[in-house]
Amino acid sequence: MTRSTDTKDRIFSATLQLISEQGYTGTTVDEIVARAGVAKGTMYYHFSGKAELVEALIAEQLAPVAKGFRETAESVSDPTAAIDALVRFELEWIRDNRAFAKMLITELWREDRAWRQTLVFLRHQIIGSISEVISRGLKAHAFRGDIDPDFAGSALFGLVATTALDWLVFSPERPIEFIADQVSRLAATATRA
Repeated sequence: MTRSTDTKDRIFSATLQLISEQGYTGTTVDEIVARAGVAKGTMYYHFSGKAELVEALIAEQLAPVAKGFRETAESVSDPTAAIDALVRFELEWIRDNRAFAKMLITELWREDRAWRQTLVFLRHQIIGSISEVISRGLKAHAFRGDIDPDFAGSALFGLVATTALDWLVFSPERPIEFIADQVSRLAATATRA
């Protein structure tokens, strides 16, 4: 890891912590650099401002997630099992990246943010993987024929995301297997022929 990469990682980590604690609007550049332990000029060397910093953070965090969704979708040929695998993947990712997931959920539906295009692009890739599995299930007659793959992909992603955050806040003692099974049962009720 280079010194520059380490510095950016510290800035990203501080930004994520602060935004998850007090929101984007409530977080200042001064607080970010203080928590990261870097000079303000160092932050501006890497990013032109707070909005560009958050956009870079979103892109860095979501690109591997999009890749993971795609690989998970492609690794399981049976559409029903692929949906279950995608549910599990998303739950695990949210559990392991809770602060970022919380920030993502709060920012996903805001239309006035500078990073909206980046978020839309990565959202399209992630939900596209789910939609492709649903399309495969429709072609194989494993899912109900009246389901729109794009809408269902978005709905399933949102269901898992909000369920995961609810689980982690209100019922963290429940094992992930229980949560994954419950969400998969809901998905089965809604999609399966």
